[in-house]
Amino acid sequence: MSPYETLTVEERVDRVVVTLCRPDAQNAISGRMVAELHRVCEELERAPKVLLLTGHGGVFAGGADIAELRRRGREEALQGINSRLFERVRRLPLPTVAAVPGWALGGGAELAYACDLRIAGPDAVFGNPEPGLGILAAAGACWRLRELVGESVAKQVLLAGRTLDARAALGCGLVLDVVPQDRLLDEAHALLDRMARSSALALRLTKLVTDASGAHPVADDLAQAVLFESPDKQERMTRFLEKKGGRA
Repeated sequence: MSPYETLTVEERVDRVVVTLCRPDAQNAISGRMVAELHRVCEELERAPKVLLLTGHGGVFAGGADIAELRRRGREEALQGINSRLFERVRRLPLPTVAAVPGWALGGGAELAYACDLRIAGPDAVFGNPEPGLGILAAAGACWRLRELVGESVAKQVLLAGRTLDARAALGCGLVLDVVPQDRLLDEAHALLDRMARSSALALRLTKLVTDASGAHPVADDLAQAVLFESPDKQERMTRFLEKKGGRA
């Protein structure tokens, strides 16, 4: 991947690590950052890997770039500049993890919500203060947060301006764990390591079926049919049975 202006991107054999990096603006999500994240998504769609998203300087993202938002009008809103990106992140083929060290507000929170999993440092704070700026959280929070934490907590955040600190986020299931700040990236990579030991095809199809709306036994069956014929399944089950001495 070529150099970026608002991101640092590290490509490893089995994962891509993206750090939001606008230190003078609390990593606020600008139009340039949106464009650069689209480039990352394009690469991950072409050559699927798991994705780790985090933020530079103890902040995930302090929101969208307010100066840019103030200039945007109806036409820009209808383009869904942030929402289209976050939905693209949501639909990446393999799992995505957000490691949140500190503030994740507004568009920053919505980007974290779009990831499959979130892990937090003790200073993490999630919030959507958009109504205080005369707008709404229109890049997914109004429906995605409800799916993640339930209607009551979502309305506390979206309507009453409640922020969720790390402890509250863990309590409502928004994050899977809260770990010491100096261990945050190590623990996030350990999580990715566990996933990387699974079949990439099985992870991909599991994510696809899990994200499908409504009851979908046919989708489950079709995905399983693909996996049942994969060499990876045969090899993994053979190794399992050999360890068990041939017993189930």
